[in-house]
Order: sequence, then structure tokens, then C-alpha cells
Amino acid sequence: QVELVESGGGSVQPGGSLTLSCQVSGLDIKSYNVRWFRGKGGAWVASTTSGGGTLYADSVKGRFTISRDNDKNTVYMQMNSLKPEDTGLYFCSLGDSYGQGTQVTVSS
Repeated sequence: QVELVESGGGSVQPGGSLTLSCQVSGLDIKSYNVRWFRGKGGAWVASTTSGGGTLYADSVKGRFTISRDNDKNTVYMQMNSLKPEDTGLYFCSLGDSYGQGTQVTVSS
């Protein structure tokens, strides 16, 4: 059974930074793409591919960086220059599996 656990969310002021983590258990992530989404509507934010590539939504390009540590079976997302519109529940996904999410709130 695949399990994904997100962490690292919090409350920050605009312009601040956070790093989210997605710890995966139940399989080896090195052969899989992993994605980050935001909100109940599931807006796609970023992906890291099994081949080491990265993809970003236009709204976060240049501000967010997704990375993976295959040895730790963990995917990270460094979020810089945060804006109020980045606020939401962030969750990671692998295949059809999703975590419970971690809340990010950007407010002055």
C-alpha cells in the first residue's frame, strides 16, 4: 500500500519561504513521477519525473523548486517569494495515491 505524508506547511508573510516535504512509503519513488497540487480543486503546481525532469505551473515558475531524494524516498518543494494567492492545502500525488496535505497560508 502506497502512503504519502506531506509536511512543512505553515503561515508566512508575503515574500516569505517554506519548504514542503512529501515522504513516500510502500514503493520506490525513483521509477515514478511525483506531483504537487494545491487546493480542493486540485490545481497542479509542479512535477518531478522519474528521469529527473521538472515541470512547473506558470504561476510558480521562478519561485518554486521541486526536487527529490530517491534514497530518502522523499520529494521536496522549495517555495520562495510566496504570495497570498499561493495559500491553500498542498498535497502530493503518485499515480492514483494522494496524501492528506499540508496547509500553506500567506498573509500579512
